[in-house]
Amino acid sequence: MAYQAGGQRSAPRPVPENPEAQAYLQDYASLLEAVSFPSVVLDHRWDVVLANTAFASLFGGVGPHPTAMPGDNFLRFVLFHPDASTVLGDHESSWCLPLLANFAAAVERHGHDHGLQTIRRDIAQDPIMEAAYRHGLPHWIRTVGEQALAHDGAVRPLLHPDPRWGATDCRIVDETPGILKDMGYTRITLVLREMRRPAHPSRRTGRPRRTAAHLSVVPAPEA
Repeated sequence: MAYQAGGQRSAPRPVPENPEAQAYLQDYASLLEAVSFPSVVLDHRWDVVLANTAFASLFGGVGPHPTAMPGDNFLRFVLFHPDASTVLGDHESSWCLPLLANFAAAVERHGHDHGLQTIRRDIAQDPIMEAAYRHGLPHWIRTVGEQALAHDGAVRPLLHPDPRWGATDCRIVDETPGILKDMGYTRITLVLREMRRPAHPSRRTGRPRRTAAHLSVVPAPEA
């Protein structure tokens, strides 16, 4: 399901007014850049606050999109960008549903947040995504249990554009220091794994771009 033009991006990300906080983020950006694995700092809306070059390289091959670029908002990229499945292997089960579960929890905590409500409206505009969110997601959470909401330690497939990695896995590591947490931010690093294996059909870089019916967690509506 490609997100249709006409939606809105999340509200502009606020810059901390405290000069000490600004200086901390500048220094933290230098630390992030020294990490060889893709690493990103997100706020509670999944807006990207900081990202290193390895993160940008991982998604460097995706096409332009008005509202769902990975360097702007990672949740929007996962849910709405037509190229997401060319980088995120097993896109639906390994990425889309877990992030939808995280999003549902965030809406419960920050129900009046304008940015989250905008994403919620965009989900509602797509019948397949809305059915998955309202009906398929609760069933999936009951099936997989509490780990549906935990991203730290999760191992998920990737299709790295660098042929040295190719079809591989990454372990998501939450390494958020206290100061970032106090700012409402989360840092995650995608630790690429050395394993090699034949590409699953859904993980090949030549897979067609996904269509509006990419979510199979709910049955297609009958005519």
